[in-house]
Amino acid sequence: MISFDEAQALLAGAVAPLPDDEVPIAEAAGRVLAEPVHAAIPSPRRDVSAMDGYALRYAEAAVGKSFAVIGESAAGGALPPPVGPGEAVRIFTGAALPPGADGIVIQENCARDGDTMAIVQPFGPGRHVRKAASDFAAGDLLLPAGRVLDPLAMVTLAAADRARVRVGRRPRMALIATGDELAPPGTARDRPLTIPESVSYGVAALAAEHGAVLSARFSGGDDLAALEQVAGEALANADLVVITGGASVGERDFAKPMFAAHGLDLLFAKVAIKPGKPVWLGRAGAVWVLGLPGNPTSAMVTARLFLAPLLAALQGRPTGDLLGWMALPLAAPLGPTGDRETFARAAWAADGLMPIGNQDSGVQGALSQATWLMRCPAGSAPRKTGDMVQALHFQARWP
Repeated sequence: MISFDEAQALLAGAVAPLPDDEVPIAEAAGRVLAEPVHAAIPSPRRDVSAMDGYALRYAEAAVGKSFAVIGESAAGGALPPPVGPGEAVRIFTGAALPPGADGIVIQENCARDGDTMAIVQPFGPGRHVRKAASDFAAGDLLLPAGRVLDPLAMVTLAAADRARVRVGRRPRMALIATGDELAPPGTARDRPLTIPESVSYGVAALAAEHGAVLSARFSGGDDLAALEQVAGEALANADLVVITGGASVGERDFAKPMFAAHGLDLLFAKVAIKPGKPVWLGRAGAVWVLGLPGNPTSAMVTARLFLAPLLAALQGRPTGDLLGWMALPLAAPLGPTGDRETFARAAWAADGLMPIGNQDSGVQGALSQATWLMRCPAGSAPRKTGDMVQALHFQARWP
């Protein structure tokens, strides 16, 4: 059994990005850049107006002075005529500054009468001109490889004048839920010895938020021969297989044995954490296999701590991007921890983190209240209200 940090180091060192894809910009949102993005054109492409008003020779601007309006400049329109002494061009936000002009007097400070404009109010020192390439120049690096194309990055990508971009391929993930006691949701009420299969739905949702595409979904009872066949089918359709349940060492725990016939090579087999000690990671041929515990809280905690970083690595992001611990205060006392590093669940209150009442690894009702994980080293003494703890957002997507 290895420590949490040792397991994370093994994961980070072993998982390489999948081959990347080239996609149209309309399909790039949420993907991870596989290449740096440089600007194809400058922004702005030329000196442009930042306001609606009149472009003129700024040294001539004075309250009470009149100018001949010789033309108009609109964004995307034809280049306006040059401005000479005593002349002005009606200009709109984003439009090209006429040759000879070096400033804008905004329209609120002007009065128009036919082809004549007079400055009628004080206008201040601002020239309201966005200089060419003041945002970025052609060739400037705008987005580094590894950046997630979130909504703000999508604006920058489009501004770089890119129609297509290379991105990390979304991992194809097969999901297997095991256990004779599991029944599809909606049917357990008619089968007294079963429970609704709930874990895979949470794992699938978390995986989707972190870029995975669910390529196949399986369920299996506690029969090794049948599970070996399920394992083969799952491996044939995926870059990653996630299996829930059967991860312990009981006589009916087949999560690892079902992949043995397919060449499973374990990276780690058990981690000294609570909840989630049975979590394991290995590889069968070219496909990664992640084993999560069957208890709902254990499964979701280990999915957040291991599946999310694993998916990041497969798409070309550092695993540490998904483990941004921060120091936050406790809003209520927190009990001691035993001989394993513990990840306690908490919700955010007005004055800090409030541990949720039931910390058992099998709970499902209280699980939905948890928005934070609190990292408590093994052998931690009780903490009091106001003490600082290391915390990780339970439901965080990529930053």
